[in-house]
Amino acid sequence: MSELSVNHLLGIKYLSKEDIDLIFETADHFKEVINRPIKKVPSLRDITIANLFFENSTRTRLSFELAEKRLSADVINFSAASSSVKKGETLIDTVNNILSMKVDMVVMRHPNPGAGVFLSKHVDASIINAGDGAHEHPTQALLDSYSIRERLGEVARKKVVIVGDILHSRVALSNIFALKLQGAEVKVCGPKTLIPKYIEKLGVKVETNLRKALNWCDIANMLRVQNERMEISYFPSTREYTQQFGVNKKLLDSLDKEIVIMHPGPINRGVEITSDVADSNQAIILDQVQNGVAVRMAVIYLLASKIKR
Repeated sequence: MSELSVNHLLGIKYLSKEDIDLIFETADHFKEVINRPIKKVPSLRDITIANLFFENSTRTRLSFELAEKRLSADVINFSAASSSVKKGETLIDTVNNILSMKVDMVVMRHPNPGAGVFLSKHVDASIINAGDGAHEHPTQALLDSYSIRERLGEVARKKVVIVGDILHSRVALSNIFALKLQGAEVKVCGPKTLIPKYIEKLGVKVETNLRKALNWCDIANMLRVQNERMEISYFPSTREYTQQFGVNKKLLDSLDKEIVIMHPGPINRGVEITSDVADSNQAIILDQVQNGVAVRMAVIYLLASKIKR
């Protein structure tokens, strides 16, 4: 397979296993590129990409921007906070105004689930979903799986537990889709109030005891509690959450085996994981960040090669 089956990256649920394999093979090549002294390739010299962020983001936005520049694309950055959106302009008008500047691809983060799908039906450009509400965050799930493959050789048959705020997390949903597609076993663990009712329909088991979950898994993906998406309190206090669902080095060392720790960031140190866990050899958090650029380069490159024809 030499090209993606999709023209946009709207969510993992639209991808095939072959798509993921192709993205990873391409990312392997780009990972080699970004470790060279000259980190740029001229692949997308004639492609213009607009980054539209309607929600705050530091890591994802910088990672995309770096990926685009490493591929020699022309880049336009758009922040909704300082835009006409504040004056009541609609999403389609905003994007069409940007597209009239001859933009080929749009990377968009938006607070509304389905914003990318909506846009893909109305504008003539390739859309990459950089996170839509609590729905999906496909490139994060791809870089997470890529990081597992790099550390453990493959994703198939691995046991992965996703710990924390599953209810508000687009990272959790995209990860579940991606891991299941590649043949991994998935469990979720967290306070019952933060686990969605439908979760078992996705072929995922629920474990409310953190120690049991950690003893079962090969990889623990620790999620941040998304206080900014909560209008009510889902657990008594941060301290109580940490006592039940936080991972510290003492707990890790007491397990039957050595497990891999992941975190999509930003980390609330001392809440979901302590600093001695985040900075330990078992954590692949900085690998995830580095792999994010290579994986996003791969996605952009593969989608752009469909535009060029």
